[in-house]
Formats: sequence, C-alpha cells, structure tokens
Amino acid sequence: MSNPVARVIEPRPRDLGDFAVRRVLPAVGLQTVASFIFFDHMGPAEFGPGQGVNVRPHPHIGLATVTYLFEGAFMHRDSLGTAQLIRAGDVNWMVAGRGIVHSERTPPEVRDATGRTRVHGIQTWIALPRAEEERGPSFAHHGVASLPRVERPGVILTVIAGTAYGEQSPVDVFAPTLYVDARLADEAVLEVPDEHVQRACYVAQGRIEIAGQAYGEGQFIVLASAAGPVSMRALETARVMLAGGAPLDGPRHLYWNFVSSTRERIEVARRDWRERKFAPVPGDADRIPLPDE
Repeated sequence: MSNPVARVIEPRPRDLGDFAVRRVLPAVGLQTVASFIFFDHMGPAEFGPGQGVNVRPHPHIGLATVTYLFEGAFMHRDSLGTAQLIRAGDVNWMVAGRGIVHSERTPPEVRDATGRTRVHGIQTWIALPRAEEERGPSFAHHGVASLPRVERPGVILTVIAGTAYGEQSPVDVFAPTLYVDARLADEAVLEVPDEHVQRACYVAQGRIEIAGQAYGEGQFIVLASAAGPVSMRALETARVMLAGGAPLDGPRHLYWNFVSSTRERIEVARRDWRERKFAPVPGDADRIPLPDE
C-alpha cells in the first residue's frame, strides 16, 4: 500500500506583537492547498487584566479571511461599517475582493476583566478565483449554532466551510471547499473521505496516527491526491483541522496582506494604501503602515 501522506509541513513561528502565530501556508514548494493560501494557528495566548490582541486596521485584496476560535473573543471592525463580536465556535467570513480594511481587537469587556483570558484559534486566507478577485467586499458572521455538527463514536465534527460528511456549511464559498474542525477522543478513528481533490490535516492539539506514522501538534499533513479515503487514529485526545477542496485556478502573487493573480494589481494596492485611498474603519482610526514604510 502506498503512503497516503504526500508531505508534512512544520510550522514557522511569526511574532505579531501581542501574540505569536504558527504559520504553515504558504510553504516552500507549496503555495496553496486548494484555495487555502494562508494558514495560521493563533496562540494559545494568555493575557492579564488590561491586555489583549490589538491587530490595527490593515487592508486586503483578492482573498477571503476565515476566523475560527477555539477559545476567547475578538471584535471585528471593517471599512463596510461592520462591528461584530466573534466567540469560540463562530465563523467570521470576510471577502476582500477589490479591497477592504479591518481590525481585530480583544473586546473591552474581556480586556477589562479581573482574571486572565486566553485566545486560541485558526485564521486562514482563501484565495479568490480569478473571476472573483475584483468583486465587491462583504462580511458575514455565522454563529456556532448555524454550523453543521456531525457526531460519530468518539468524534465531533463541525463543518466550518464547504461540504463534508454529508453536510454543507452556510458559509458562501466560491469553489468546492473542505474545512472541518474534528475533535477526537483518545483512540477514536476518523476517515477523511476523498470527495475533495486536495486535502490536508492540521493537528491543532494532541497526536494522531496515519498509516502507522505519528503526527503531533503543529504539523500540517498534506494527503496524496490519489490516496482515496484516509484513516486517522487519535493517540490521545486531539483536535484536527481538515482543509482542502478543488485546486486553485493558477498561482498567486503575495505581498503583505495582498493576494492577486497579477503583480500589477499588487502594486496598485500598495500605492492605494500608502496614499490612503482605501476606505477607513469607522471608529478605529489607527492603521498599520506598509512593511517598507
């Protein structure tokens, strides 16, 4: 039997000032898995009274951001006028299209609490198909109760976006997508079906085994496209994110928070942010400068 694992990507730490993330995509030799072009594991980070996350207003083009928390809360604000609190289990789906600006901060009621608080979750970027790169920006919030939940022996599955295990998420994706939060009890077994062309498993917590090989927290396991259904077994209580879908329609150029199928569009976005042509975020006048500023 051939190995169902095509490659394993180790996370790279990135310091965002108030907290650190572990980044697995893009990686050397692998820009995307399906439409997933950025994949960041946030935290877990612990904050004392008066502390919290402060991601100042910054721009995006050509992508959709997907925020999904295991613990904690963020206040999302954007240039459309959105002010949306996201808590554990919810999904924030922000489509940048031709351009949007947003901030993410620990809400005041959490920041001002007397005890210590934690933030832990996953944030991904979905590269938009070429035909959708210049669409109008939009934002949608999906509460935890609206997301499909599948329970199997020792396994709880939440379909965050796309389709999986006979369920479909309410998130309005632009291509066939696999994005699932899988919680496994010790020794539980889960099969990753082959309905999606490209698939990967990210171990957010615990340890799992695939084809006799153990994988631990922080490892991003890219499955072989011809592997068929792939079985994993939890070696302890584990949380695994399943990500994938249809192949992206060509490579993308990346600079900072911008994604595009052309370099020229990236340069326009750089100039527009430098010249303050992006719409501001109401109620949040701060901004992050370009890296070369």
